[in-house]
Amino acid sequence: MGSKVDRRIIKSQNLIQSTFLTMLIEEGFDEITVKKITEKADIGRKTFYLHYADKFDLLDTMVKRQLEELEKICEWKKEKGFIEGSVIWFNYFEENRAFFEALFRSESTVSFRKQLLDFMKVQLSKKIGEINPEKDAEILLRFLSMAVLGIVESFVLNQLNSGTEKIAKQVGELLEQTIALASR
Repeated sequence: MGSKVDRRIIKSQNLIQSTFLTMLIEEGFDEITVKKITEKADIGRKTFYLHYADKFDLLDTMVKRQLEELEKICEWKKEKGFIEGSVIWFNYFEENRAFFEALFRSESTVSFRKQLLDFMKVQLSKKIGEINPEKDAEILLRFLSMAVLGIVESFVLNQLNSGTEKIAKQVGELLEQTIALASR
């Protein structure tokens, strides 16, 4: 039998995470301190430290949860082509824009970018078939992942003028074309 998590633990973690998310969106990661989180959540510092080592640990926990959601979406859309799959992918970022925007705007969230990049590389590697043996698959994966990460960041930060579906479809088309070229 699996061990049941105490509801008080879940309640405390949810309170800390929702408070952190609100502060992340309103103030930005760099301005947040554990003291500010505990004051705003009306909990003791000891309660915070029972669940998280520091604000970076809390951020990592929340990023992992987002990546788990993205993993579910990728699993669900794996039979779709790059264009339709990209639309689904970008819709997820649209729905969670505030969270991702706060992370992309912060100077201190390098680990988030690395985790998202690594996640993209894994997902793309699952979709890429045979490539020309004369080409280095790792370079292709890194190139595509960096390109998609850059577009996602620009999209989330409202630096692109097109709508979600148009951006997503173009990204999907570019992925298809680049992979087709690498297969030759």
